[in-house]
Amino acid sequence: MNTVLTDLTHGMTGTFLLSLGAFLLAMLFTPIYTYFAYRYKFWKKQRTNSVTGEKLEVFNKLHAEKFKRNIPTMAGVVFVAAITIMTLLFNMDRGQTWLPLAALLGGGFVGLLDDIINVRGQGQGVAGLRSSLKFTVITAIGLALGWFFFAKLNYTFVHIPFVGDYSLGWVIVPLFAFIVVATSNAVNISDGLDGLAGGLLSIAYGAFGIIALLQLHPLLAGFCFTVLGALLSYLWFNIYPARFFMGDVGSFALGTSLGVVAMLTNTLFLLPIIGVVFVAEAGSSLIQIFSKRILKRKVFISAPIHQHLEATGWPETKVTMRFWVIADVAAFIGVFLAIAGGSI
Repeated sequence: MNTVLTDLTHGMTGTFLLSLGAFLLAMLFTPIYTYFAYRYKFWKKQRTNSVTGEKLEVFNKLHAEKFKRNIPTMAGVVFVAAITIMTLLFNMDRGQTWLPLAALLGGGFVGLLDDIINVRGQGQGVAGLRSSLKFTVITAIGLALGWFFFAKLNYTFVHIPFVGDYSLGWVIVPLFAFIVVATSNAVNISDGLDGLAGGLLSIAYGAFGIIALLQLHPLLAGFCFTVLGALLSYLWFNIYPARFFMGDVGSFALGTSLGVVAMLTNTLFLLPIIGVVFVAEAGSSLIQIFSKRILKRKVFISAPIHQHLEATGWPETKVTMRFWVIADVAAFIGVFLAIAGGSI
C-alpha cells in the first residue's frame, strides 16, 4: 500500500511539473505567434456553404460581427509545439507517450494544411481541404497508429465497465482507427465558439490524466496534464472575446490524440461519457445532414447544437459555460465509472 501511495505521489509531482512547464512554454510562445499572425494576417475565412451545399445563412448571421474583427487562426501551433517539446525532453516513452504524441503531430499536420489553405483563401464554398481528403488522411493515420498499438504494444483487449475484458485480436486495429477519426472530427465540429473546444478538451484531458494516474501510468498521465497546461495558456487568450482561434491544426491534433489516450487507458466505453458534449455536437451535425439529404428538412435551426442554441437566443457565453458545466459533470461520472467499473 505504501508503495502505491509513493508511486502516486511521484506521479502527481511529475504531472504537475509537466503541466506547469507546458503552460509557461505556451505563454512564452504566444507573443511570437501573435506577432506573425497579425503581421501576416492569418485571418480565418468565413465559411459560405455547408457540407450539403446550401448557403450558411444562419451561421453567417450569427457570426458576422466576429469575422469582421479579423481574428487570426492556427494558434494551435503554439500548444502543439509546447506539448511536443515538453514530451520529447522530459516525458518520452515508447509504451505510454509515443502514440499520443504521434497522433498529436499527425492530426496537427492535416489541420495545418487545412488552415493554410483557409488563410490563403482557396477552396470552393468551404475554405480548406476537401472533407473527403481530410477523412482519408486521418483514417490512414488512425490505421497506422492502430497497427503499432496492436503489433508493437500488444494491445488486443477492450474493457467493458462492470463486465470485463474482451479480446478482439487484429480487429482492434480498425476499431482504433474508427475512434481516432470519430474523436478528431467531433472535436473539430465543437470548435465553433470562443473558449468552447479549449475548455471541453481541458476537462477531458484532465479526466483521462486522473484515470491514467490511478492506473499507475505516470508518463501517460503526464502527457495528459502537459496538454492541460498548454491548453490553459491558450484559454487565457481564447475565452470570449477570443484574441485568436486554435484552428484545425489545434482541433485535429488534440482530437486525434484524445482518441489514442482513451485506447491506451483501455477506457473506450468511457470516452463517449467523458466527451459527451463532443458526442452531442457531432451527433447533431450527423442528424442534420441525414435529415436534409433523406427527409429534405432540417431538425435544427443550425447545426451543430451550439449554433442551434445560439439561433434560439442563447448568448455565446451562456452556451459555452453551460457546456463546460455539462462536461465537468460528465468527467466526474467518467472517472467514477473507471474506478467502480474495474478500469483502475
